[in-house]
This record gives sequence, C-alpha cells and structure tokens, in this order.
Amino acid sequence: MNTSLLAPQLDYLKLPFLKAQYDELAQQAARQPWTHVEYLARLIDGQYQQRREHAVALRVQAARFPVIKTLEQFHWDWPKKINRLQVQNLFRLQFLEQHANAIFLGTVGLGKTHLATALGYAACLEGHSVLFANAINVINQLSAAQKCGRLKSELRKYLLPRVLILDEIGYLPIDQHGADLLFQVISQRYERGSIVLTTNKPFKQWATIFNNDGTLASAVLDRLLHHAETVVIEGPSFRMKDHIQT
Repeated sequence: MNTSLLAPQLDYLKLPFLKAQYDELAQQAARQPWTHVEYLARLIDGQYQQRREHAVALRVQAARFPVIKTLEQFHWDWPKKINRLQVQNLFRLQFLEQHANAIFLGTVGLGKTHLATALGYAACLEGHSVLFANAINVINQLSAAQKCGRLKSELRKYLLPRVLILDEIGYLPIDQHGADLLFQVISQRYERGSIVLTTNKPFKQWATIFNNDGTLASAVLDRLLHHAETVVIEGPSFRMKDHIQT
C-alpha cells in the first residue's frame, strides 16, 4: 500500500488527530507492543476526544455566557439557606428530558446567576444547545426586531436552544409591550424546551414586574411552574461580605 497517500486521505476525511498522531502511535505500538486493535482504538479515541472538545467549545461560544462558571466554584458556605442536594440533583440534567424548568429565587449577591450559568455550562458539556440572555435584553431585542418586521425570526433565536437561561427577571420593571413579548418566549417554549431562570422576586410579587398585570403574571407563572424545580436561596449578598464583616 502507498502510505504517501495517507496524509491527503486523512485530510479529505477530516481526521486531523489521526494525521498528526498515527506515526508516533505506531512507534509506541511497536515498543509496547499493542495489538492492531489496541493501536486503532487509541487513534479513534484521540480523534473522538478532539472532535468532542471542539463541539463543546462551539456550544459554549454559542451560549454567550458572560463568564464561565462551574458548580465546583460555588461558595456553599455563604448562603444561610440553600438546598445543596436539590441543586446537585439539577446538575444531573434529568429535567431537560421532561422539558422542565429550573428557577433560582433569592435576593442579590447569592449566586443565582453563578448557578444558572454553571447549569448551562454543564448542559453544553453533555451535548445540549444553550443560550444565556438577560431578560431585559431579550425584550429590547424582540421589540427592535418587531419594529423591523423580524419578530418571528428573532423569536426563533430564543426558542431553538435546548436550554434558555433568562437572567435577572424582576430587577427592572417591564412595561405591557415588553411583558407580552416575554410571555411569547415563555409560552412557546412551554413543554418544548427548558428554561433556567433567575429572579429576586417571590412569585406572589410577580404582578409588580409585569406592569401590575396580575392576569399576565399568572399566565407566565402557570407555564413556568407547571414543570419546574424552584431553588430558594437566602442570606446576605456575597459581594458585600467584606463590608458586612467590618
């Protein structure tokens, strides 16, 4: 067999790991010695890992996380109240199979966004598409798209990912038009895709978020909470810990 054709053939098949490593691994196989199957298995595993890492990197880039966070980085000792087992169970990602939602509820500085981002990152690692978005930014972008006649296409951006992270619902009031747009996102994702949401407002106060429209707030909560796990976090702000302790 003409081995000089091997490199261009591997280029054509888009197998860069095999092209870069087949000769070195062949020499290792001769020294060990490995069987032909062991040699092949190591080549295939290397190519698989390289391709998987590339796919993960693309998903993380598409998710638009403000920063990468992991569950291991979370400060469990700071909140006065948090159900650690409940949170760890969410990271098994089984709720995605039921198109269920995860809600992190608590005041500022308790790690809600950290946990939501880490959950989205974990989903990326397991092959799921994710999009991180600030709730107000979602409304602004949908509103701008609607004025240009592009609302349907802009909505698709928030409907297609397996996981949509809606951050900071409740920090700023939402007018009637914005509330209607956000409702479209939540209602169209209902039982089709999961939402991971952070909020500083107890559910009984959600009418104040939506321009004091109790009917709309109830409709939103009905869809969010029907299949949802709510993690309640209590305590002082972690970002203010140095000022609190002095």
